[in-house]
Amino acid sequence: MIKPDAVASGHIGAILHKINEAGFRIAALKLTRMSRDTAGRFYEVHKNRPFYGELVEFMSSGPIVAAILEKDNAVEDFRTLIGATDPAKAAPGTLRALYARNVGENAVHGSDSDENAAIEAAFHFAGTDLY
Repeated sequence: MIKPDAVASGHIGAILHKINEAGFRIAALKLTRMSRDTAGRFYEVHKNRPFYGELVEFMSSGPIVAAILEKDNAVEDFRTLIGATDPAKAAPGTLRALYARNVGENAVHGSDSDENAAIEAAFHFAGTDLY
């Protein structure tokens, strides 16, 4: 997912270009906006964490780009491509090093497991949206 900060900064094209260069196939893609309720449900796993409220506010603050990416070892490879959550600690050339503002506005979200990738894909896309 490309987060509201990167969308507002005009980085959609550059981020998608990097994703393509890294060998990912885009199986589904859409520009959308999550309501507070939708963002709260998407990040429900973090509900008891101190940053949950800020995260929900941020993720509902503007449009996002939701995507389903395919590649062998996709989750691990995408996590490497996006870099550390804190862009100051992200490796040079990673999406967060290039496009994130700070640890809270960190440009992109990537699933942390194949299981969560499937759950998150179903959250944003119907089966008929996949190509």
